[in-house]
Amino acid sequence: MELYYAQRAAEYEKIYAKPERQADLARMRSDIPALFEGRRVLELACGTGYWTPLIAARAESVVALDYNEETLAIARTKPYPRANVRFVQGDAYALPEWRDRFSAAYAGFWWSHVPLSRLDAFLRALHRRLEPGALVAFMDNRYVEGSSTPLSRRDGEGNTYQTRRLDDGSTHEVLKNFPSARDLRERLGAEARITEYEYYWVASYRIMAA
Repeated sequence: MELYYAQRAAEYEKIYAKPERQADLARMRSDIPALFEGRRVLELACGTGYWTPLIAARAESVVALDYNEETLAIARTKPYPRANVRFVQGDAYALPEWRDRFSAAYAGFWWSHVPLSRLDAFLRALHRRLEPGALVAFMDNRYVEGSSTPLSRRDGEGNTYQTRRLDDGSTHEVLKNFPSARDLRERLGAEARITEYEYYWVASYRIMAA
């Protein structure tokens, strides 16, 4: 997975060019940043930073973390007129121990790549980096026949996979899960707010304790 995203860095944002998804993206470019008004945000798996400037425009500050230096190099080139973004190369499964806790966390297109067996441990570790009352939001894809890359297989745990081809001709098997709203509430709690767009979903909730 890490190698795939490192090799894909230069072409990553092509996913935002699909014509049928523009209405959803226009709504989310407003809806998602509004969640983080005035907050100190930890952004996980920031990738090439498509969402980072939008969130930084509304947040007090953003620490944007990604595993790959190739994608971070692109993210750093985006405009941040308020100079309130700091980039960190790191592992979302082994988060650094920051001095202060964050008041919000966001991850786009990350949930779908986490094996089902690792989700609960990942969430517990993330919550420990957040203060009580912090807002957490995840955004990811819904599976839409004819627009989404077809699924290639399902493993014994229930994870699903896609076979993807990059511009250099290489093919990669990528774990890509598509949770239902019910699946998300079972993980995040009945109070989680789930917004389903045509091609995407956003789940947000607050934590009361780490």
